[in-house]
Amino acid sequence: MLNETLLSPARLGRLVLPNRLVMAPMTRNRANADGVPGELMETYYTQRATAGLIIAEAATPNAVGQTYPNIPAIHCPAHVTGWRGVTGSVRDAGGRMFLQIQHGGRVGHPDNSGLHPVAPSPVPLPDTIHTPSGPRPAVVPREMTEDDIRRTVEDFAAAARNAIDAGFDGVEVHSANGYLLHQFLGSNTNLRTDGYGGSIEGRIRFTLEVTRAVVDAIGADRVGVRIAPGVTANDLREDDIDALYPVLVRELAKIGPTYLHVVYADPGTELFRTIRALWPNTLIANPKLDGLGTEEVTRKAERVAEAGADLVALGRPFLANPDLVERLRIGAPLNQIQDRYLMYTGDAKGYTDYPTLAVTAAS
Repeated sequence: MLNETLLSPARLGRLVLPNRLVMAPMTRNRANADGVPGELMETYYTQRATAGLIIAEAATPNAVGQTYPNIPAIHCPAHVTGWRGVTGSVRDAGGRMFLQIQHGGRVGHPDNSGLHPVAPSPVPLPDTIHTPSGPRPAVVPREMTEDDIRRTVEDFAAAARNAIDAGFDGVEVHSANGYLLHQFLGSNTNLRTDGYGGSIEGRIRFTLEVTRAVVDAIGADRVGVRIAPGVTANDLREDDIDALYPVLVRELAKIGPTYLHVVYADPGTELFRTIRALWPNTLIANPKLDGLGTEEVTRKAERVAEAGADLVALGRPFLANPDLVERLRIGAPLNQIQDRYLMYTGDAKGYTDYPTLAVTAAS
């Protein structure tokens, strides 16, 4: 059974959370082709409204930022309307939601967005990209000009305002997992020699400018930032994480977002302890899980909390367990993921059909 600390209330900005378990953002590819969320997404998130906080999956702030087919967006009125159905239903069920805003950068394809991907430098992803016609080789992205960077910063701010209009309690700036902001931090993806590359101060500049613009747009108490020190997703490499991230965290703290969300947080490392010491506001830790057993999830969640995390973000356990908080509270077995293929495509199967304890008992 989960300890009482993680089941106790916590304050996050203007919100009071009923528990300290956060549903991490997980791309599920169930939006309409135009990026508009529909009733299926409304059902999915409402089922999980007992999480202390839901961070909804990555939504793009502009068209060129689209990564894969059927991911949601937040840059036009139809997107706002679609998301309102989701946030209204979750709120009626007692939940709270932030929206992650993500630009794919080089992780994209013209067959998905209709536009050529942009990135810090013309370094292609050494992999294929899923498109409506199947996997396609990634293209060489166009290097962003300073005007491109300025417009993208403005797009993030506009997307944040749209998210609040859509009923979200706040937004998470995604500077992790090998997407655009993380690409500016990366050693192998940012080869620039101007003010957005080279030194640590240059490589963190874009993340800081985006965060500052979003904070200015909607208020610091409605903004979080996600980082992923050393995470190699989408073939991103960072050669200096122990030097880069303390500087980034110190500068982010000056801007003042309400939380920092660390991906694959390892409480046994000096870097995690440094980040905790430097970060003055709420720290969300997303532990790396080796399995979906109740004991494993409980142990990892409690370990990062004991190391100083204020909130614990869990991904796959929430995917397969809409009543995850209750299962962990009483030590009940967890549902296992039915089919990994259905994590990223399809309809209700493998999405909204995972049973709660009550449904299992009744059957």
